[in-house]
Amino acid sequence: MHKLLTDEPGKKMLLLGNEAIARGAVEAGVAIAAAYPGTPSSEISLNFFQMSQESELYFEYSVNEKVSLEVAAAAANTGVRAMCIMKHVGMNVAADALMTLAYVGVRGGLVILVADDPSMFSSQNEQDSRYYAKLSGLAMLEPSTIEEAKDITIRAFELSEELEEPVLLRTTTRINHSTAVVTCGDISPPKTKGDFTRNPMRYVTVPAVSRKLHVRLLDNLARAEETANQSSLNFTEGKGNWGIICNGVSYTYVSDAVQELGIEEKATILRLGFSHPLPREKVNSFLAGCDRVLIVEEGEPVLEEAVKALAQEKGKLLPIGGKSTALFSRLGEFNPALVREKISAWFEVQETLHDKQEPLIQAELAPRPPTLCAGCSHRATFHAVKKAAAGMDVIYPTDIGCYTLGMLPPLGMADFLICMGSSTGTAAGFSRTLDKKVVTFCGDSTFFHSAMAGLVNAVFNKHNFTLIILDNGTTAMTGHQPHPGVDMEKHGLSGFGKIDIEEVVKALGVGYLSVIHPFKLNKSIKVLQEAFAYKGVSVVIAREICTLYGKSLKMPKMKPFYVSDKCQNHKDCIDQLGCPAFFVKKGRVNIDPDRCTGCALCAQVCPENAIRPVKTNDK
Repeated sequence: MHKLLTDEPGKKMLLLGNEAIARGAVEAGVAIAAAYPGTPSSEISLNFFQMSQESELYFEYSVNEKVSLEVAAAAANTGVRAMCIMKHVGMNVAADALMTLAYVGVRGGLVILVADDPSMFSSQNEQDSRYYAKLSGLAMLEPSTIEEAKDITIRAFELSEELEEPVLLRTTTRINHSTAVVTCGDISPPKTKGDFTRNPMRYVTVPAVSRKLHVRLLDNLARAEETANQSSLNFTEGKGNWGIICNGVSYTYVSDAVQELGIEEKATILRLGFSHPLPREKVNSFLAGCDRVLIVEEGEPVLEEAVKALAQEKGKLLPIGGKSTALFSRLGEFNPALVREKISAWFEVQETLHDKQEPLIQAELAPRPPTLCAGCSHRATFHAVKKAAAGMDVIYPTDIGCYTLGMLPPLGMADFLICMGSSTGTAAGFSRTLDKKVVTFCGDSTFFHSAMAGLVNAVFNKHNFTLIILDNGTTAMTGHQPHPGVDMEKHGLSGFGKIDIEEVVKALGVGYLSVIHPFKLNKSIKVLQEAFAYKGVSVVIAREICTLYGKSLKMPKMKPFYVSDKCQNHKDCIDQLGCPAFFVKKGRVNIDPDRCTGCALCAQVCPENAIRPVKTNDK
């Protein structure tokens, strides 16, 4: 049985933050969940997917975040509890549905988990999802610890049903990917079937209906603020007239810093776990007891601006610090030492040498630049593209996925990237304004997510570019989640459909379509040259299973290769491919047999045919 389905109230479990959130949803009786995978939220949906195989929970990987929210929204409006999971940039995709769903509201609890990524560990921007709470007029909760992540998820479902609105549950990477002991509670049996009474004047958002629903939303927002003012998620601790207001994981840094600096008798902390709408009554009361305030929040100055405005409205004159060149940056993730340093500076507390001591154990990590895996078929495709385009002036827009790593040398296959699915749309723009060949890339999951729409647009408007769909049979970068093109029977799962990308592309009316197997290098180059010569939209599907995914499916392993004595040390294999299975020892190229997957790409590049598969009698 999946560990998160353990029905033993009081049992203590060591859980990842994302596991704690999934457990909280199970305890709350979630019946429907939907997601598009995205780090740092990926493990939530993975656990839902696994649990759905052995419980009443319905979970799906939707084609994108907007669709997943639409699935969850409809279910919640039949009275069941539903959840939608995404990372922060996914909220941009879901925003169209979110804005109007806030008007319509829900009947069963609907929790929308959005995971922000300060420092961009795996994202293309650092946007702060709290602005979406303000923009949509929806309540937002933010946990500060792993245990609270579970409990606050349950509270989010309850709050959603109280307000009859979706509730945004915001996390940041440190909450998602930290581990702590969590105490299990009771599991509420999910209500899996609901009902729906037709009422177009309530649920069909034509202008005449929406005007009334906007009034309803604002009324609910006022109710939410009343609840926030009374919520135990918004609390104060400590005493003294130095005020610190914080949210999310920043609270734990602040709490530690106050103790380490020995200012417990001077500083009072206001932790906002129910952060939107701002509990103005509670904040006003807090400010009344302060003569100096510091706002500690990762990301944008959302709380800072709101608190300053509130102080101004009340005619309260006091220094309020937050984001500035001397204090906290809008860039990156906080850490305990940083928060302690800024608190010390703002309140003019002298840090002792002991205070400044860094952790005793500081491992010196070896530099590890991001790279495509050894044996990744994308490397073969990129090399084939480079060979096929030799002598041409080419620009390479790309997309979100493993293939983004193709930007790095020696491949250099990425010139422009803005968001998920943008490969086809941006390629169209470049093809209209540049006298260059445009070759763009997207993955199989990305194709279904949103790149497909740009391809439809390109065919209709007769743009001129080549799209290469890197079909490796899974959503690789986020951990091998399924998408509509995945054969789920390989996982021993039935009841799923399968959509063939090739048939979809044909149906869209693309003028040139071909499929290559990129490890067959010369054939691939020839096909790509044909595609590049085509005037109009051409599509090449580079089909080869993700090497790590194939390993997880226990597919046959190929023999590794080695560098024989024929090698004249040109190093073309390293200089052209950059496969991490290569290493140089005493000036000579070698292949790590434990990393080599036997793809044979390097053997096809070597000018002396010096790279050979390992045989029994080879040394």
